[in-house]
Amino acid sequence: MTRTLARPTPTPPPADRTRRVLRTLVEIACLPYIGLKVAWVAGSDLGIPAGSPLLEHRTLLIVANSVSVVADALVVVLALLLTQPWGLRVRPWLLAFPMWAATGLLAPIMIGFPAQLVTALFTGPSKPTSEGEPFLDSWVFGVVYGGFIVQGLTLGTLFVLYTRDRWGHLWRGTVGDVPARLLGTGARATAVVASLLALAPAAVRLAWALGADRGLSAGQIGDRTADFHVLQWAQLLLIGAAVTGVLLLAFRRCRALPVRSVMAVAWVGSGAVGCWGAYMSLVAALPDGDPARTFTDVARLTYAGEMITGVLLAAVTAVFLRRRNASA
Repeated sequence: MTRTLARPTPTPPPADRTRRVLRTLVEIACLPYIGLKVAWVAGSDLGIPAGSPLLEHRTLLIVANSVSVVADALVVVLALLLTQPWGLRVRPWLLAFPMWAATGLLAPIMIGFPAQLVTALFTGPSKPTSEGEPFLDSWVFGVVYGGFIVQGLTLGTLFVLYTRDRWGHLWRGTVGDVPARLLGTGARATAVVASLLALAPAAVRLAWALGADRGLSAGQIGDRTADFHVLQWAQLLLIGAAVTGVLLLAFRRCRALPVRSVMAVAWVGSGAVGCWGAYMSLVAALPDGDPARTFTDVARLTYAGEMITGVLLAAVTAVFLRRRNASA
């Protein structure tokens, strides 16, 4: 039997101490990244060793870092939106898309960086086999990625509190409570097509994780470390999460599972696959003066496949939320 979901009237989030503390932590966590980027735009080489490939393209470095500053500043805007009464009046898509993108870009770091640190405890510091100059000093990764992890945890918590106030009725109940005809044939077909498309990038990631060289440039092969393999396994995990979460929603499998858990898996997984694939596609399109480090066609197709897969799976998730909201 399908439960009837009561749609609550959104009320302004309480200006409680927890939300204020979380918002402050988000703002503080953004400072190291924004500070470094501003310094680099201003011409400083802080954290960039002499001979780094980053110094070969000053104009590109300035443009890319300027965009990065704006992107991370938007995280502060999101934190304000999630903790102010006026935030409940924002159109859903104006919040959902940037939060989905932020989730997708932060999730691989939140999973991959701690996994790399744990791996280093057993294997020692990762050292590439090539003798080229490193891109950045090692301390930069700890400072920046540590800030990203705090951003992800705090902003994610604020988003959960916000959605509980505004859309809590959408994630109540179990998968079995979802009406059988909530998603039509088109959405289900899209879920299946996206899942099949995900097999190609997943196969490439698996091959790279197991040590295969195909699809990697000579420079990438020389730069491989234990960290590289950890990231491939992390991305495989996220691809699997995205496909699993969306298929469970589309076909109402594992009916005893809470909708909120399946929704969280689909949201995080599709965001990580789609947004990280888009980011890597952009990186692969940038010019590189060293032919040995130019991305191969296999790598470009892999990243593009992830981007398309993530967007399609996110579209199915969006249809699920919109129709469940309409039927509430």
